[in-house]
Amino acid sequence: MYYILLPFIYLLSWIPFPLFYGVSDLMFVMIYYVFGYRKKVVGQNLRNAFPERSEKEIRAIMRRFYRSFCDVLLETFKTLTISERSAIKRCKLTPEALLLFNRYADENKSIIIVMGHFGNWEWAGNTFSLQCRHHLYVVYHPLSNKHFNGLIYRMRTRFGTGLIAMKDTFREMVQHKAELDATAFIADQTPAPDSAFWLTFLNQDTPVFQGTEKIARKMNYPVVYARVERVKRGYYEISAETLFDEPGRTTDGEITAAHTRALEKDIQRQPESWLWSHRRWKHKRPEITK
Repeated sequence: MYYILLPFIYLLSWIPFPLFYGVSDLMFVMIYYVFGYRKKVVGQNLRNAFPERSEKEIRAIMRRFYRSFCDVLLETFKTLTISERSAIKRCKLTPEALLLFNRYADENKSIIIVMGHFGNWEWAGNTFSLQCRHHLYVVYHPLSNKHFNGLIYRMRTRFGTGLIAMKDTFREMVQHKAELDATAFIADQTPAPDSAFWLTFLNQDTPVFQGTEKIARKMNYPVVYARVERVKRGYYEISAETLFDEPGRTTDGEITAAHTRALEKDIQRQPESWLWSHRRWKHKRPEITK
């Protein structure tokens, strides 16, 4: 299957952008109207997150989400062949974000970047590696299929980004301690309920990985929240803000709550840009933690 799909993936990555988004439009029709891919999950997630919204508003957000989802999915394949110039043009760092990252580089401080599945997180890694002085490492879950995992690895590392398997995160960060690096965590995935930090997120009891916080406090690296906002179709803007300069001085749960609240605000402002198709709320809060 991998070798059958690979030529089509590369062909798709070479298509000029105007035609490329025509393919995405066709994909939207098939996924949304024909196959109804995870529409029940997406609809229920949206209704629970925005109980004040009418059914008409929920449906409108759903359609915008599926259009965005198709774009981002196909845009990921573009990283196989996109030029450096086009990568930077289509996913820009704001001047303020670039100043923030340069300040930490001037101070020779490694940092932790925390973000969510919002906007185009794949393109953001390319832009950071091309424009910032920190060596970027992204924490990820390797795919079980070694062929597709290799493809994802090539796409994500093409412009110098390094990848760290989640289970090896702390060990590898210690090994890289002499480097000027930035380690990026996608922190809105679903952990096991018993080991998670629980809080209210989008009007629902939500388990959150606390690994980002634990590592930040151990390494005492500044924690920077990054958002990748869709400006218009095919164009994104990366902004950033420091949440904590000295994580070692924070209390338990403080960092986790802060980056989760920051993501919540972004989702409320531009809901179609978040990844609603996952069963983010499949677990119930254990009684003992209430």
